[in-house]
Amino acid sequence: MILETIVTTQNLEGRAHIAPMGIHRHDEELIILPFRPSTTLDNLMTSSHAVINYCDDVRVFAGCLTGRRDWPLIEAEKINGKVLACALAHSEVEVVRVEEDALRPKLFCKIIHTVNHAPFMGFNRAQYSVLEAAILVSRLGMLPQEKIDAELDYLKIGLEKTAGPKELEAWSWLMAVIEQHKREKLA
Repeated sequence: MILETIVTTQNLEGRAHIAPMGIHRHDEELIILPFRPSTTLDNLMTSSHAVINYCDDVRVFAGCLTGRRDWPLIEAEKINGKVLACALAHSEVEVVRVEEDALRPKLFCKIIHTVNHAPFMGFNRAQYSVLEAAILVSRLGMLPQEKIDAELDYLKIGLEKTAGPKELEAWSWLMAVIEQHKREKLA
């Protein structure tokens, strides 16, 4: 199973890095698969710790992909790390094994500590639409524009029916990046 999460890591100087990432859950193990090169991978390889944040504010996902990474953080409880302040829950993890790969190594993590901060009230369709659009933005250089446009046309249906202010804001950030990408391809 893949969970859409926000991963927070720290470098040796204590500077936090926030990144949206699909985390694989297998039994009691979490597997993080960061691409090379990435700050998340560098931080995990030097510190061996991360916080997996479970969050329903899709602005964080969209924001991280559009240059908005300044989200409030609080100290983790059991590891040297940071928790996303708006997380509904989080797991503090430690890397216990690495399967090397030239493109995307697998970092197998043991859960050290999990905390629930607030109840999960469910996603509306607009939140799902923003998450899927964020994934498209993360793959702009890999997908044909026709596929991106077709996906967005479908995702707009749920967005238009169920979005609140947060979802509309996140969507606008993502659409600005997609429009910029289109302009650059035409130039």
